[in-house]
Amino acid sequence: MPALLARFQADWESLRKLFDVPNSLQRRERLRAFYAQWQEALETLPFPKLTRSDQADAILFADLLKRERRRLDEEEARLAEMEPLLPFACDLTALEEARRRREDMDAAGIAERLDGAARQVEEIRKSLEAQKEAGEDLPKPAVANRAAQGLDSLLKTLEKWHGFYDGYDPLFTWWVERPYRALETALKEYAAFLRKELAGAEDKDAIIGDPVGREVIEAELADAFLAYSPEELIALAEREMEWCREQMRAAAREMGLGDDWRAAVEKVKALHVPPGAQPALVRDLALEAIRYVQDNDLLTVPPLAAECWRMEMLSPERQKVSPFFLGGETIMVSYPTQSMEHAQKQMSLRGNNRHFSRATVQHELIPGHRMQAFFQERSRPYRRIFYTPFWTEGWTLYWEMLLWDRGFAQSPEDRIGMLFWRTHRCARVVFSLRFHLEQMTARECLLHAVEHSALHLGQIQITRQLLGLPPVAYS
Repeated sequence: MPALLARFQADWESLRKLFDVPNSLQRRERLRAFYAQWQEALETLPFPKLTRSDQADAILFADLLKRERRRLDEEEARLAEMEPLLPFACDLTALEEARRRREDMDAAGIAERLDGAARQVEEIRKSLEAQKEAGEDLPKPAVANRAAQGLDSLLKTLEKWHGFYDGYDPLFTWWVERPYRALETALKEYAAFLRKELAGAEDKDAIIGDPVGREVIEAELADAFLAYSPEELIALAEREMEWCREQMRAAAREMGLGDDWRAAVEKVKALHVPPGAQPALVRDLALEAIRYVQDNDLLTVPPLAAECWRMEMLSPERQKVSPFFLGGETIMVSYPTQSMEHAQKQMSLRGNNRHFSRATVQHELIPGHRMQAFFQERSRPYRRIFYTPFWTEGWTLYWEMLLWDRGFAQSPEDRIGMLFWRTHRCARVVFSLRFHLEQMTARECLLHAVEHSALHLGQIQITRQLLGLPPVAYS
């Protein structure tokens, strides 16, 4: 099985590099044929004669092929919902696909196609404006926003396609430049229209959401061999969250704050290092975690794993979507920079305080993701195709819980830091599942995340203000 899976992975990567145009019919058809070919190969294996390890790999491989075929079907269904808004997309995508196939290019014919597409975009937009004015039914906001995202991808595809010929082929530039620029403008304006007028979003950063539905959730859980329903997982998360609340109240009492766990979180968030000191703090916390697992004989840390990790700083732009650390072989440190607005600086300082960071560093480096990736690359690396978030984040969550049980926290402030992340994960399970079950809106999810993830009161009130909701008072 190792050799067979290594070959599958190499072939798979080759195809995905060639057929990397988003929302491509040709890509889906080619991958379906590829998966069918490998399904036939898998069925010819003498399963009873395989070793136990190879049998496990065969089962996982069959599950992978089934999952990928299902995801292609889901992609096709979601694209079908967008098709009335983007009837021109397939024809434009085909331009890049023809280039990938190294076909001859007809500049004059392409100019006609681009000019026709620009007119079609304008006609669709005017039709939608008229429907809205007349109060007629329009596509769901989630579908409109998905279509706008599809236009973003299409623009990037066209830019890449155009850049291949432009300036290299004078005839192409003579014919295509003007209709291409006109189409580019039309697509950008149409994407903005879909976002603002149909999806109700002021900009690309607005949170709209796109629920996948119960059927997809249950299929994903089955693919991960999880014998739980979404409702059972929500109940488990809510029970775990209540346990976290009790532990936070106990820590708050030790800090002289009674049962006010929110006040305890506020106090811990103020315990951050001054500007310029965060890299040193991360270094010291990383060395502390490595010493702990070694001194307590919890994990064998290869010297190379402890030596060859790196540290970089997250850019202000990246911190908008990753306000906390990211990790693996390189830990990406979140901390404010001088270019940020004052409120952003305060948020970043408080969110990356000493005690939250102490829990984050061991999660991202050792014994967490760094150790995980180190062995993945060296022990049965062909199994990396069997990716699942339940393995990736499950390993680090296991260590968070083990370190909690072993008393890794040295103070009530440390416990608050560890509990913040545990509570945060519970909240994500609850609102993510409820959102995709269409039991919560994106606005309600945002509120749930802020109010139940132990975020500070300023963030709660700012979020409610942004959502047009009244402030909330806590006793």
